[in-house]
Amino acid sequence: MNVHALVHARILLALEALQREGALPEGLDFANVEVSPPREAAHGDLASNAALVLAKQAKMKPRDIADRLAEKMKAVPEVAAVEVAGAGFLNLRFHPSFWHGVVAAVLKDGTSFGRADLGKGERINVEFVSANPTGPMHVGHTRGAVFGDALAKLLQFTGYAVTSEYYINDAGAQVDALARSAYLRYREALGEDIGQIPEGLYPGDYVKPVGQALAKEHGSALLNYPEERWLPLVREMAIAAMLAEIKGDLAALNIQHEVFFSERSLTAGTDQVRETIEELRGKGLVFEGRLEKPKGHDDGEWEDREQTLFRSTDFGDDVDRALMKSDGSYTYFAADMAYHRNKLARGFKTLINVFGADHAGYITRMKAAVAALSDGKAALDIKVCQLVKLFRAGEPVRMSKRAGTFVTLREVVDEVGRDPVRFMMLYRKNDAPLDFDMAKVLEQSKDNPVFYVQYAHARAKSVFRNAQAAFPGLTENSPQVLGADLARLDDAGELDLIRRLAAYPVLVQSAARAHEPHRLAFYLYDLASAFHAQWTRGNDSPHLRFIQPEDGSLTAARLALIGAVANVVASGLALLGGMARDEMG
Repeated sequence: MNVHALVHARILLALEALQREGALPEGLDFANVEVSPPREAAHGDLASNAALVLAKQAKMKPRDIADRLAEKMKAVPEVAAVEVAGAGFLNLRFHPSFWHGVVAAVLKDGTSFGRADLGKGERINVEFVSANPTGPMHVGHTRGAVFGDALAKLLQFTGYAVTSEYYINDAGAQVDALARSAYLRYREALGEDIGQIPEGLYPGDYVKPVGQALAKEHGSALLNYPEERWLPLVREMAIAAMLAEIKGDLAALNIQHEVFFSERSLTAGTDQVRETIEELRGKGLVFEGRLEKPKGHDDGEWEDREQTLFRSTDFGDDVDRALMKSDGSYTYFAADMAYHRNKLARGFKTLINVFGADHAGYITRMKAAVAALSDGKAALDIKVCQLVKLFRAGEPVRMSKRAGTFVTLREVVDEVGRDPVRFMMLYRKNDAPLDFDMAKVLEQSKDNPVFYVQYAHARAKSVFRNAQAAFPGLTENSPQVLGADLARLDDAGELDLIRRLAAYPVLVQSAARAHEPHRLAFYLYDLASAFHAQWTRGNDSPHLRFIQPEDGSLTAARLALIGAVANVVASGLALLGGMARDEMG
């Protein structure tokens, strides 16, 4: 039951009736007519902008349209009161019976309440994490990983066919540096004193197991090979080991990608990068030319030469982009273009990339690339996740025993748990910096959002357990609860909770449209706060307590409401990748 959609439909019916009666002209476009909660709760339950958005088309004053629409809406049985406010906003209040239907709908749908067919099966590719396979994931990767996974879940819940994808950067200098680091650890595993790891290689202890595995498989044979022979062997094993570790790190966060796409596959066999360049050349978008030296670039490192360039400026970029290096190899950008061409060839028309803060400068050129490759028919949305600063009881945490220079994702998850990590990574908008305090997220207080939300679900379950003393057999699924007389729910706090539940389907859809899963985290905290507040009111006023030993009908109705709250909290936590708790340990 989507209350907003239901009221929106009622308003459209009223507008159509006004057209039939000649009170409104025919041919009006109702596409921008909306229903939403008013800015202030005192103004009503829901409001509509219908009169304001139709006035210009209808060549009428907004107030005149609003007055006529108000008369129509007064005749709707669920409507208790209608008020025209300001320049023509329509404020609506509904009878309690209207809201009671929401509780019944949530109980019927369970954790599927709010599921929608917004996407109508549209295929969407969500690429996230895509960290270089040169070591374990660090805490900076965590935010993008959680964001991308939650967004994928949210889109699936609202009717999109989502593919979660990881782009493996397994070509280039960084994986060669990994291979050389692993080779040093291989020599160490054979008993050699390798001394200090040279600058430019990876010093972390996480490379040691790769060296040990190489020694076990090859013995000392690799010592007799020239670099051009051992390098690809070591590189292959090192990449596989690091990728397995990354997948394990992601699994600790309950994240599984459906596709792992190898950068090296772009030039293995068919050269997809070359094909991409030639396709763009055929469109007149590749040329040989020179670029101006970037501002602030070191003159000693600048090479003024003719290059193969993509006309990125034709699509809003500030400069054209190089596709070939001076040694004839492809630039990273050329490979990225080929990768996105591959996505388009797989049938995706909507692409979402989740970038770290250090890749924000890449946005314009990638949007230009997709626009050129798709002839403007595909959409690319790039979401940037800002930096995470890690604290423990207010003190910065910078070092890792295992990685040497950074704190790993696994260390954080092992210390505080998966659910706190996931929830708190989403409890800020993705483009805002985030301070993550590992001590704070373990506190059992209102100031810890993840605890407060999970505690709401656990508290709801405890009410059902406690109800057994007064009403044996009264459970969430018992006929007395599922068929409760919901008219007994007439307290202001109870009706407020129901209105919040009614907002869930709309919230889920708006978050999916905007690609902003943080909205769901905020909603869950607000819902939990309202639920805890109603519990507290019952402590102060016994007649408001959820369990009324002398009144089975009222108890059943309140248990129905509590069951509905628990369902929505569980649904929201699942979309964020967390787990609803029946009890708090």
